[in-house]
Parts: sequence; C-alpha cells; structure tokens
Amino acid sequence: MPASPLDPQQKWPDRLWVVRHGQSAGNVARDKAEAAGLPLIDIATRDMDVPLSALGERQSLALGEWFGGMPADERPNVVLCSPYVRARQTTELVMQAAGLAGGDDELQVRVDERLREKEFGILDRLTRLGIEQQHPQLAEQRSHVGKFYFRPPGGESWCDVILRLRSVLETVTREHRGERVLIVAHQVIVNCLRYLLERMDEAQVLETDRAGDVPNCAVTWYAFDRTLGRRGKLALQQANFVRPVVEAGEPVTAEPDMPAAPKS
Repeated sequence: MPASPLDPQQKWPDRLWVVRHGQSAGNVARDKAEAAGLPLIDIATRDMDVPLSALGERQSLALGEWFGGMPADERPNVVLCSPYVRARQTTELVMQAAGLAGGDDELQVRVDERLREKEFGILDRLTRLGIEQQHPQLAEQRSHVGKFYFRPPGGESWCDVILRLRSVLETVTREHRGERVLIVAHQVIVNCLRYLLERMDEAQVLETDRAGDVPNCAVTWYAFDRTLGRRGKLALQQANFVRPVVEAGEPVTAEPDMPAAPKS
C-alpha cells in the first residue's frame, strides 16, 4: 500500500527497481572462453570499460519502452547507476526509450561508485579453468570458505559488497523517501541488495544465487507497504522479471560477469 511522499512515517521510496545491465561484450567473451576451454577471457579493456553488446543495447531499449509505457507519475524520478560503462550505457538507453532523457527537470541521475561490480582482484579475467590452473590454493580456499566470505587477493567478498550497499540504502532512505528510484548495476549487486532488503541470511542469498544467474535487463522491484512493521517497509513485488525483453522479441541472456567462478 503506497504512502504519500509527505507521510512523516515513511523513510523508504514508494518504488524501487533494481536492474542488471544489458548483455555486455564481456559476457560474450566469457562464454567463448568457457566453450573453448581457455584459462583467460579474451577482453582487452578493463572490466569497468567493457561496453554493451549489440544485443545488450536492444535489451536496454526494450526495458526502456516498458518503463515508458507506465503512467508519467509511476515512472522512475531518481536514477542511480554503477560507473561501469555497461551500466551507464544501459541507463542512457533505458532513459532514451522511456522518454526520461531530456526535458524532465525533476529527474535525478547519479552515478554512484558504491554500485560497481564486485571486484575480482587477482582472479579478474580468469575462467574456472584458469583459476584452478593458476591459483589452485585459492580455488581450494574458496571452495572451503564459500563465496559469501571468500575474498580473493585484491578483490572483494560478498560481505564487502554488502557493506558498501548498506551505505547506499542509507542514502536512499535519507534523500529519496517517497520517490520512485531505479538502480542499474550488476548481478552481485542485485543479489546483495535483495539480501539487505529481504533480510536474508547467508544460506538464503546463496540459494537465490544457485537458482540461476540474474538475467540481463531483468527487473527486481519493491513497493512501499505501510502495513509492514511500525513504519512500513519495502515489499518484494517481482524478482528477475524479464517480460519487457521477451515481449520485444529479444533473447533473454543470463551470463555471469567475469570471472567465471564456480557456484557454491
């Protein structure tokens, strides 16, 4: 049950959409490397500079058209996105197709480095085979500890990502209560935000992850419900919603981002 933005009891946005970026050139390169049994993903750029694939651009436009089909007072009026090129391109294309780009003085767009992809450190660009060949001790440690707590040298664990996302949600509740917020980011970001918003534990979030990769341009969204708790909470409405991409006739893709770490 949405509440008025002026409701003094409401600290959350009215709506929160969390979207994974469209298919990227890195997703395609990873698939090719895995299929060929190669240890290294053949991508020349830094992970943060990897652009969308042509399919990823079309997926982003399809999602934007879905947002554009909403009544004007139900569309996002705040957009937060990862600084990585693929997320920024997705954001730009979604806004363009939705009619949110240009002419809307109330739309706030912010690039937030806290929404960047999980950092892989020494394992960056390695396939599963590459990790096992070049860093067998790390592969063994990761298998023992589990991906929630395992931190590769120079990289992050899921706990590290969750720590920075806690401050993102603090910003959202402080600056965007009663608004309609769209977040465009990455697979691990989607799952870790779900961990926080749905109050999961380690076992629950890892089971969600094992159930399948987050599809490119999938939407997980929440609505404020004042009946939950003393001051109301965000309630999950749909997870990994891909109908905008399907209805546009585009393939649904769910390739993990780099590196190709095994599920655990």
